[in-house]
Amino acid sequence: MTSFKRYATTFPKMSVLADARDVLLTADPRAKASRARRMRTDWLSGSHIDEASDSLPEQPARPTKPKLVPPLDVPRRRLGSPEGRGALLHAVAHIELNAIDLAADMIARFTTHESLRQDDRDRFVSDWSSVCDDEARHFVLLADRLDELGLAYGDHPAHNGLWEAAKSTRHNFAARVAIAPLVLEARGLDVTPGMIKRLVSVGDMESANVLRTIYEEEIGHVAIGAYWFKYLAAQQKDSPESYFHKLVRSHFKGQVKSPFNEKARTLAGLSRSYYEPLSIK
Repeated sequence: MTSFKRYATTFPKMSVLADARDVLLTADPRAKASRARRMRTDWLSGSHIDEASDSLPEQPARPTKPKLVPPLDVPRRRLGSPEGRGALLHAVAHIELNAIDLAADMIARFTTHESLRQDDRDRFVSDWSSVCDDEARHFVLLADRLDELGLAYGDHPAHNGLWEAAKSTRHNFAARVAIAPLVLEARGLDVTPGMIKRLVSVGDMESANVLRTIYEEEIGHVAIGAYWFKYLAAQQKDSPESYFHKLVRSHFKGQVKSPFNEKARTLAGLSRSYYEPLSIK
C-alpha cells in the first residue's frame, strides 16, 4: 500500500478535486500527463479536499488523433517489424492515457462520496494521485519510445472501451473500483509478461524495459484497488467476493478472460475466488 507524507505550505491552498478535473479537461496527451504529475506534487505540498464538482465531463478531453474505432477494428501486427512493435506500444500508450483519466476521475468523482469516512479521504486521494502520477509517467515513457521508433501517439487507431467502462460506472463507486483496477488493470498483469517476452525475443530490449517498469508498478495499482474495494465491500451484507461478482456481472460488458497471472494477482491481494468464477476459458 502506498505510504504518504504531506507537508504544510505557506502558499495559497489548492484544491485536489479541481486539479483532478483539470486533468480530465486537458486534451494534449503530454500536457495531460504533466498536469497529472503536478496534481500529485500539489497534493504532497498541501492541497486540500474541497466540495466535489457537479460538472465533471462524461468524456475526458482528447486530441484529434488517434481515430477511435470499435475494438475489433484495431489492426493487429506482428512484433517482428518496427511497425508491429510501434503498434503494440501505441496500444499500451492509449491504455495508459486512459488510465490517467480513470485515476483523476476516481479522485474528482468519489473522494467526497458518502461511503468514504471523512478521516479516510486523505488516504484515498494519496493512493489515487499516486496511481495517476505513475500512469502519467508510464505514458511519457511510451511516448518517448514511440518517438525513438519514428512514431507518435495518434499515428494508429485506438478504441474507447476503457472509458466506456468508466461511463457505465460513473454513478456507482463500488462498481468503478471493481471494474477499473480489478478487471481492466488486472488484465494487464495477465498479458504484459507475454508482451515483454516477445519483445525480448526480437531483440527490442528498450521497449521490453519500458513494459517491465509498467508491469511492476501496475501490481501496486491493483493492490490499491483491492484495498478500496474491500473497504467498500465491508459495508455490505455480501462477502467481498460475492459483491464483486454481482458488480462485474451488472456493470461490465466485456469478458473476464483466462489464463490469469495468479502470482501477480495474489501479490496485489486478489485471490482466485474473485476472478475464477467469472472467467471465460
